Amino acid sequence: MKRVLLGAALLLLARPAVAQEAVIAARAAGVVGERYDGYLGAASPLPPRLRSQVSAINIKRRALYSGLAGRRGVAAQDVGIAAGCALLGRVAVGEAYLLAEGTWRRRAPGDPAPRPAYCG
Repeated sequence: MKRVLLGAALLLLARPAVAQEAVIAARAAGVVGERYDGYLGAASPLPPRLRSQVSAINIKRRALYSGLAGRRGVAAQDVGIAAGCALLGRVAVGEAYLLAEGTWRRRAPGDPAPRPAYCG
């Protein structure tokens, strides 16, 4: 089941994402980052406009996760976590990320991409 969810999440993530320059720049700066649950988060306080853009991306992700979950007969949270595994694997050097333990981190040069044990 986990393999099916991960494969489905990868297909979901292959679709073009909302490409907003401010969010892209904030990710590169380590201000916005990927979370373990498949959503973007704020590693530090965000100005209202950027917070709104992050929220818009998360709303679209939630809709995709819910739709896929309904088709697969699983919880949307499980789809989000499977997507989170794939998204964490794409975290670039300097970008922030949040694992389930709740501490924001930044990927340092030479560090492998974050990969929680449950991602298999």
